[in-house]
Amino acid sequence: MERCIVRQVHINPRTSAVKLTLKCKSRFRKSVNPETVRNVLRKLKYYDRLLRRKPYIKKANPKARLAFAQIKVKEPTEFWENVIFVDESKYNNFGSDGKQKVSQTPNTALHIKNLWPTVKYRVGHQLVWGCMASSGMGNLEFIDGTMNKYVYLDILKRNLKQSASNLGISRHFKLYQDNDPKHTADVCKLWVLYHCPGVLLPSAQGPDLNPIEHVWDYLQ
Repeated sequence: MERCIVRQVHINPRTSAVKLTLKCKSRFRKSVNPETVRNVLRKLKYYDRLLRRKPYIKKANPKARLAFAQIKVKEPTEFWENVIFVDESKYNNFGSDGKQKVSQTPNTALHIKNLWPTVKYRVGHQLVWGCMASSGMGNLEFIDGTMNKYVYLDILKRNLKQSASNLGISRHFKLYQDNDPKHTADVCKLWVLYHCPGVLLPSAQGPDLNPIEHVWDYLQ
């Protein structure tokens, strides 16, 4: 019976002790207490744990991500010197979007140093767009209001070619941006097709490899 229990758990680790008792009863014609099943599993070092959450990735995408990495890791230094990386970042004027903790003594909850200032109407942050290459930083633009694909397109028109020229890579630059829906909108893809000498396409559901993320952290 123990081997049957272990086999069932090995096939499907999410099978509950109650369902295992029913399977055992059906196969061996014996009644088994769910706690007995749990004891058997614990003896064999099977313990109940909460499932860990992770982003769902389609089966084809891990292979595509690996293929992307295997190809790009072989590119020479000159290839990366002509890549211009673009991205957006949000900076809060009044702390983080998440919860924060504070160490305080009794009856000091309303002291200024223990309070977190808030503002109405979501004006407590600033969205920025920027770009960079191996030769330095490109333009930085402050974005007012909500950014959609048309706002993003206007930013590219104003800044991308100018930044590439200032960085000395205007003739052969390759654009790298993530798969944000605004970036991959048809209107933006069409403009990029006709105005960028090259485009570096990231793999679907791939990790964020944009080095400008380190610049955002530094500015923050």
